[in-house]
Amino acid sequence: MEFIKVNPQHEKHIALIELNRPKELNALNRQLMLEIRDALRELDEDDNVRVIILTGGTKVFAAGADIKQMANATAIDMLNIDQFSTWDQIKKTRKPIIAAVSGFALGGGCELAMTCDMIMASETARFGQPEIKIGTMPGAGGTQRLTRAVGKVMAMELVLTGKFISAEEALEAGLINRIVPVELLMDETLKLAREIAKQSPVAVKLAKEAVNNAFNSTLDEGLVFERKNFYLTFASEDQKEGMAAFVEKRTPEFKGK
Repeated sequence: MEFIKVNPQHEKHIALIELNRPKELNALNRQLMLEIRDALRELDEDDNVRVIILTGGTKVFAAGADIKQMANATAIDMLNIDQFSTWDQIKKTRKPIIAAVSGFALGGGCELAMTCDMIMASETARFGQPEIKIGTMPGAGGTQRLTRAVGKVMAMELVLTGKFISAEEALEAGLINRIVPVELLMDETLKLAREIAKQSPVAVKLAKEAVNNAFNSTLDEGLVFERKNFYLTFASEDQKEGMAAFVEKRTPEFKGK
Protein backbone atom coordinates (compact mmCIF):
# COMPACT_ATOMS: atom_id res chain seq x y z
CA MET A 1 0.00 0.00 0.00
CA GLU A 2 1.29 3.44 -0.89
CA PHE A 3 0.98 6.06 1.84
CA ILE A 4 1.84 9.03 -0.35
CA LYS A 5 0.79 10.27 -3.77
CA VAL A 6 3.49 11.81 -5.96
CA ASN A 7 2.98 13.93 -9.07
CA PRO A 8 6.38 14.99 -10.50
CA GLN A 9 4.69 17.46 -12.85
CA HIS A 10 1.71 18.82 -10.92
CA GLU A 11 2.51 21.96 -12.85
CA LYS A 12 5.47 22.87 -15.03
CA HIS A 13 8.59 22.58 -12.82
CA ILE A 14 6.46 21.98 -9.68
CA ALA A 15 6.09 18.55 -8.03
CA LEU A 16 3.49 17.56 -5.47
CA ILE A 17 3.77 15.02 -2.66
CA GLU A 18 0.54 14.33 -0.77
CA LEU A 19 0.36 12.24 2.41
CA ASN A 20 -2.26 9.53 2.01
CA ARG A 21 -3.29 7.92 5.29
CA PRO A 22 -6.62 9.72 5.81
CA LYS A 23 -8.11 7.20 8.28
CA GLU A 24 -5.03 7.56 10.50
CA LEU A 25 -4.95 11.38 10.07
CA ASN A 26 -1.73 10.95 8.08
CA ALA A 27 0.13 9.55 11.09
CA LEU A 28 3.79 9.20 10.16
CA ASN A 29 4.68 5.52 10.24
CA ARG A 30 8.01 4.18 9.02
CA GLN A 31 6.72 3.14 5.58
CA LEU A 32 5.30 6.60 4.91
CA MET A 33 8.59 8.26 5.84
CA LEU A 34 10.52 5.83 3.62
CA GLU A 35 8.20 6.71 0.75
CA ILE A 36 8.78 10.43 1.33
CA ARG A 37 12.54 9.82 1.42
CA ASP A 38 12.49 7.91 -1.87
CA ALA A 39 10.20 10.44 -3.57
CA LEU A 40 12.43 13.34 -2.56
CA ARG A 41 15.51 11.57 -3.88
CA GLU A 42 13.86 11.06 -7.26
CA LEU A 43 12.46 14.59 -7.46
CA ASP A 44 15.78 16.10 -6.45
CA GLU A 45 17.42 14.32 -9.40
CA ASP A 46 14.66 15.25 -11.88
CA ASP A 47 15.83 18.21 -13.97
CA ASN A 48 12.23 19.11 -14.79
CA VAL A 49 11.42 19.74 -11.11
CA ARG A 50 12.42 23.04 -9.52
CA VAL A 51 10.09 23.27 -6.50
CA ILE A 52 8.41 20.59 -4.36
CA ILE A 53 5.15 21.01 -2.44
CA LEU A 54 4.39 18.68 0.49
CA THR A 55 0.82 18.54 1.78
CA GLY A 56 -1.61 16.38 3.69
CA GLY A 57 -4.66 17.74 1.91
CA THR A 58 -7.33 20.13 3.16
CA LYS A 59 -8.36 18.31 6.38
CA VAL A 60 -5.13 17.39 8.16
CA PHE A 61 -1.42 17.69 7.52
CA ALA A 62 -0.19 15.01 9.93
CA ALA A 63 -1.50 14.40 13.43
CA GLY A 64 1.85 13.01 14.62
CA ALA A 65 3.93 9.87 14.58
CA ASP A 66 2.28 6.45 14.48
CA ILE A 67 2.31 5.72 18.23
CA LYS A 68 1.17 2.11 17.71
CA GLN A 69 4.52 1.37 16.04
CA MET A 70 6.49 2.76 18.99
CA ALA A 71 4.42 2.06 22.09
CA ASN A 72 6.18 -1.17 23.09
CA ALA A 73 9.62 -0.41 21.67
CA THR A 74 12.74 -0.42 23.84
CA ALA A 75 15.53 2.13 23.65
CA ILE A 76 17.64 -0.43 21.80
CA ASP A 77 14.77 -1.09 19.36
CA MET A 78 14.63 2.62 18.56
CA LEU A 79 18.39 2.79 18.20
CA ASN A 80 18.48 -0.19 15.84
CA ILE A 81 15.55 1.05 13.76
CA ASP A 82 17.37 4.39 13.44
CA GLN A 83 13.97 6.05 13.64
CA PHE A 84 14.94 9.40 12.21
CA SER A 85 17.48 8.53 9.50
CA THR A 86 14.77 8.81 6.85
CA TRP A 87 14.26 12.44 7.89
CA ASP A 88 17.81 13.30 6.84
CA GLN A 89 16.86 13.11 3.17
CA ILE A 90 14.44 16.01 3.62
CA LYS A 91 17.30 18.08 4.99
CA LYS A 92 19.57 16.96 2.13
CA THR A 93 17.09 17.87 -0.61
CA ARG A 94 18.62 20.73 -2.58
CA LYS A 95 15.43 21.95 -4.19
CA PRO A 96 13.02 24.14 -2.18
CA ILE A 97 10.22 22.33 -0.35
CA ILE A 98 7.03 24.17 0.61
CA ALA A 99 4.71 22.63 3.21
CA ALA A 100 0.99 23.34 2.63
CA VAL A 101 -0.65 22.79 6.02
CA SER A 102 -4.33 22.46 6.90
CA GLY A 103 -5.64 21.08 10.17
CA PHE A 104 -3.35 19.38 12.65
CA ALA A 105 0.43 19.50 12.27
CA LEU A 106 1.33 17.92 15.59
CA GLY A 107 4.38 16.14 16.95
CA GLY A 108 6.09 14.54 13.96
CA GLY A 109 3.68 16.43 11.72
CA CYS A 110 4.89 19.76 13.07
CA GLU A 111 8.49 18.56 12.76
CA LEU A 112 7.87 17.46 9.17
CA ALA A 113 6.47 20.88 8.27
CA MET A 114 9.41 22.63 9.95
CA THR A 115 11.89 20.48 8.03
CA CYS A 116 10.53 22.04 4.85
CA ASP A 117 11.87 25.40 3.70
CA MET A 118 8.60 27.35 3.88
CA ILE A 119 5.17 26.78 5.41
CA MET A 120 1.89 27.97 3.96
CA ALA A 121 -1.01 27.46 6.36
CA SER A 122 -4.78 27.54 6.12
CA GLU A 123 -6.98 29.13 8.76
CA THR A 124 -7.62 25.68 10.26
CA ALA A 125 -3.94 24.84 10.82
CA ARG A 126 -2.89 23.91 14.36
CA PHE A 127 0.73 23.36 15.36
CA GLY A 128 2.19 21.69 18.44
CA GLN A 129 4.67 19.26 20.00
CA PRO A 130 2.47 17.25 22.39
CA GLU A 131 4.94 14.39 22.96
CA ILE A 132 5.31 15.38 26.61
CA LYS A 133 1.71 14.24 27.18
CA ILE A 134 2.60 10.64 26.32
CA GLY A 135 5.75 10.51 28.41
CA THR A 136 8.37 11.39 25.84
CA MET A 137 9.68 14.43 23.94
CA PRO A 138 10.23 15.56 20.33
CA GLY A 139 12.90 13.53 18.55
CA ALA A 140 12.80 14.65 14.91
CA GLY A 141 14.04 18.18 15.44
CA GLY A 142 11.14 19.64 17.41
CA THR A 143 13.23 21.06 20.23
CA GLN A 144 15.77 22.48 17.78
CA ARG A 145 13.87 23.85 14.78
CA LEU A 146 10.95 25.13 16.85
CA THR A 147 13.33 27.04 19.14
CA ARG A 148 15.08 28.61 16.15
CA ALA A 149 11.73 29.55 14.61
CA VAL A 150 9.80 30.96 17.57
CA GLY A 151 12.43 31.60 20.25
CA LYS A 152 13.34 29.86 23.49
CA VAL A 153 10.47 30.86 25.76
CA MET A 154 7.65 29.96 23.38
CA ALA A 155 9.36 26.73 22.33
CA MET A 156 9.85 25.83 25.98
CA GLU A 157 6.16 26.42 26.70
CA LEU A 158 4.97 24.38 23.72
CA VAL A 159 7.35 21.48 24.33
CA LEU A 160 6.83 21.31 28.10
CA THR A 161 3.04 21.69 28.10
CA GLY A 162 2.13 20.05 24.79
CA LYS A 163 -0.29 22.90 23.97
CA PHE A 164 -1.31 23.68 20.39
CA ILE A 165 -1.12 27.07 18.70
CA SER A 166 -3.37 28.44 15.99
CA ALA A 167 -2.31 29.55 12.54
CA GLU A 168 -2.55 33.17 13.73
CA GLU A 169 -0.24 32.49 16.68
CA ALA A 170 2.16 30.58 14.43
CA LEU A 171 2.30 33.51 12.00
CA GLU A 172 2.91 36.02 14.78
CA ALA A 173 5.69 33.81 16.17
CA GLY A 174 7.42 33.49 12.79
CA LEU A 175 6.77 29.78 12.28
CA ILE A 176 4.86 30.10 9.00
CA ASN A 177 4.92 32.30 5.90
CA ARG A 178 1.25 33.24 5.70
CA ILE A 179 -2.36 32.22 6.37
CA VAL A 180 -4.94 31.71 3.62
CA PRO A 181 -8.50 30.33 3.48
CA VAL A 182 -8.66 26.53 3.28
CA GLU A 183 -10.10 26.57 -0.22
CA LEU A 184 -7.22 28.77 -1.44
CA LEU A 185 -4.36 26.96 0.28
CA MET A 186 -3.12 25.06 -2.77
CA ASP A 187 -3.69 28.02 -5.11
CA GLU A 188 -1.64 30.33 -2.89
CA THR A 189 1.05 27.70 -2.34
CA LEU A 190 1.31 27.24 -6.10
CA LYS A 191 1.68 30.99 -6.56
CA LEU A 192 4.68 30.96 -4.25
CA ALA A 193 6.09 27.87 -5.97
CA ARG A 194 5.68 29.48 -9.40
CA GLU A 195 7.59 32.57 -8.30
CA ILE A 196 10.49 30.40 -7.15
CA ALA A 197 10.32 28.13 -10.22
CA LYS A 198 10.77 31.17 -12.48
CA GLN A 199 14.20 31.86 -10.99
CA SER A 200 17.53 30.30 -11.89
CA PRO A 201 17.56 26.73 -10.49
CA VAL A 202 21.30 27.04 -9.89
CA ALA A 203 20.95 30.26 -7.90
CA VAL A 204 17.96 28.91 -5.97
CA LYS A 205 19.88 25.82 -4.84
CA LEU A 206 22.90 27.87 -3.77
CA ALA A 207 20.75 30.47 -2.01
CA LYS A 208 18.78 27.79 -0.12
CA GLU A 209 22.05 26.21 0.97
CA ALA A 210 23.36 29.55 2.21
CA VAL A 211 20.19 30.39 4.17
CA ASN A 212 20.20 26.96 5.83
CA ASN A 213 23.87 27.38 6.67
CA ALA A 214 22.96 30.47 8.70
CA PHE A 215 21.34 28.16 11.28
CA ASN A 216 24.47 26.06 11.71
CA SER A 217 27.27 28.60 11.84
CA THR A 218 28.40 31.90 13.31
CA LEU A 219 27.72 35.11 11.40
CA ASP A 220 31.30 35.35 10.18
CA GLU A 221 31.30 31.72 9.00
CA GLY A 222 27.95 32.23 7.32
CA LEU A 223 29.15 35.32 5.47
CA VAL A 224 32.16 33.42 4.12
CA PHE A 225 29.87 30.59 2.97
CA GLU A 226 27.45 33.05 1.36
CA ARG A 227 30.28 34.82 -0.47
CA LYS A 228 31.59 31.56 -1.93
CA ASN A 229 28.16 30.56 -3.18
CA PHE A 230 27.66 34.05 -4.64
CA TYR A 231 30.90 33.75 -6.59
CA LEU A 232 29.88 30.26 -7.73
CA THR A 233 26.75 31.61 -9.44
CA PHE A 234 29.07 33.43 -11.86
CA ALA A 235 30.14 30.06 -13.24
CA SER A 236 26.57 29.41 -14.43
CA GLU A 237 24.90 30.14 -17.75
CA ASP A 238 21.85 31.28 -15.76
CA GLN A 239 23.80 34.20 -14.25
CA LYS A 240 24.94 35.35 -17.69
CA GLU A 241 21.39 35.02 -19.05
CA GLY A 242 19.83 36.76 -16.05
CA MET A 243 22.09 39.79 -16.16
CA ALA A 244 21.92 40.03 -19.95
CA ALA A 245 18.12 39.94 -19.79
CA PHE A 246 18.13 42.70 -17.17
CA VAL A 247 20.33 44.92 -19.35
CA GLU A 248 18.24 44.13 -22.43
CA LYS A 249 14.95 44.68 -20.53
CA ARG A 250 13.50 41.24 -21.28
CA THR A 251 12.39 38.20 -19.29
CA PRO A 252 15.27 35.76 -18.65
CA GLU A 253 15.06 32.15 -19.80
CA PHE A 254 16.76 30.09 -17.13
CA LYS A 255 17.88 26.55 -17.95
CA GLY A 256 19.47 25.45 -14.70
CA LYS A 257 23.00 25.41 -16.12
